[in-house]
Amino acid sequence: MAHASALRAPSEHPESALPAHVQKLVRPAALQKATKLAFLRFEKADLDAAQRFWTDFGLITVSRTPEQLVMRGAGAEPALLMARQSPRPRFVGAAFVVPADTDFERLQRDSGARPLSPEAVPGGARGVSLIDPDGHEVWLITDWPEVAPLPLRQPTHANINALGQTMRINATVRTPIEAAAVARLGHVVLQTTDFHAMADWYMRHLGLLPSDVQYLEDGTPFLTFFRLNLGATPADHHTVVIAGGLEACYEHSAWEVGDLDALGQGQQVLRVNGHQHLWGIGRHLLGSQLFDYWRDPDGLAFEHYTDGDLFTADREPHYSPFSTSALWAWGHDVPASMFPPKTPALLWRVLKLLRTGRITVKRLRMMARMVDTPARPWL
Repeated sequence: MAHASALRAPSEHPESALPAHVQKLVRPAALQKATKLAFLRFEKADLDAAQRFWTDFGLITVSRTPEQLVMRGAGAEPALLMARQSPRPRFVGAAFVVPADTDFERLQRDSGARPLSPEAVPGGARGVSLIDPDGHEVWLITDWPEVAPLPLRQPTHANINALGQTMRINATVRTPIEAAAVARLGHVVLQTTDFHAMADWYMRHLGLLPSDVQYLEDGTPFLTFFRLNLGATPADHHTVVIAGGLEACYEHSAWEVGDLDALGQGQQVLRVNGHQHLWGIGRHLLGSQLFDYWRDPDGLAFEHYTDGDLFTADREPHYSPFSTSALWAWGHDVPASMFPPKTPALLWRVLKLLRTGRITVKRLRMMARMVDTPARPWL
């Protein structure tokens, strides 16, 4: 069969048994351990359009003024998203919950953190604001109160009829056509031109653990899926993803919904309301989530997902070669629009990175080969 080799999953290795050429991701000592990805912050030129998209996506408005929009999900978090009015739309940064004994004074002294006023945080909280190496604002908050969760329908997968397992007799599956209710915020993916600086910073300031590390041909880490260190409590396979690339930017965020039917019915709602579909439905390879991606009116990517992997802190990191085929197990191929278009603007950006030493010709060629190699040649 001509494409038989492409049907094989990429090889992977536990950190304790790495091939000789693969570099282990160096982990710094953690200043504290984040316990939750709380909410994301954006700036939007058109808050009305943003609110319409996020409502159809499954979020619920908490408050709205001409200057600010706050939205929540069905969980107990007071907010999952904040957006402020601004002439230029952009991703501002993420907020994380940290333990109550976090040394905020040390963070102000050693990491340049600024105190947050409790009123700045939806629901109120103590905390500080930091700036990561790429200029994103990262809020660390504590004493963040919970609110009453909202009702959700029961997932359908408990009654799935599978070969040899018939759970549903004299009953049907009839889920409503409605927006996919977002239960919580799962993860955020950031692209960077300096992978090691960003990975080191997030591991140091959030205590993140690598779940899966992807490396280039020369064995250097290039993309890592990081999870929270919750000890014996299972944590999402990834809460933060740091990916090497040709610019520093928000790549996408992911929001958990109840089940596959929510994913599918939510897609109908988004389609009928004219939103831009990006990718899905499919299943990821690393993390295992069922996914469906959409773009908001400004072109930023938002992912619905369900059925993701959970790891405890003692699970060993795994390493695998970076390839587009490792991004998904089945479904449509990764759309070309998820990669930078080959335009004069991209060429100019690459030249600046080469001139400043942020990237080498060798590394650029390795990245290009991986991106330009079809994941599934038959698609």
